[in-house]
Amino acid sequence: MKELNHVVAFAALVVTAATGAAAHQPARGTPPPQPLTMSKYLSHDTVAGCTKAGTFVDTPEYIVQCSNRTGPGVVEVHTKETDVIYVIDGSATFVTGGKAQNVTATNPLQPRGTDIQGGELHRLTKGDVIVVPAGQPHWFKEVPGSVSYYVVKVLKQ
Repeated sequence: MKELNHVVAFAALVVTAATGAAAHQPARGTPPPQPLTMSKYLSHDTVAGCTKAGTFVDTPEYIVQCSNRTGPGVVEVHTKETDVIYVIDGSATFVTGGKAQNVTATNPLQPRGTDIQGGELHRLTKGDVIVVPAGQPHWFKEVPGSVSYYVVKVLKQ
């Protein structure tokens, strides 16, 4: 519970510091996200150690999610989202920066790739925080067992 309080406080700090408007587009037929006008409480039962992926808060200014990975991901570039990642369990090799390779973009705001050339390696473990600015390629390159993390996506125009 203490860790969740730290994450929520950290998320509030990030959101308070951020400015901007809606950057993500809802899925077809889904109503657009609404601003948060009242506090949003998530019990430890809801969060459950973040062993399943889930979106807890989705507003025009920010999104709060949790994820659990058991293997590598694809290279991601979020053109309008800064990711603030807080590792709550496990470890991973995470790459930031450099140049994304073999990029495809079915959504131009979320290009994907298969590799990063010239990026910086980070060995993420429990308790680490990494901030990935909008437009920077990033990638969970190696996940030896599993890694669970919260991500606050700060959105900009």
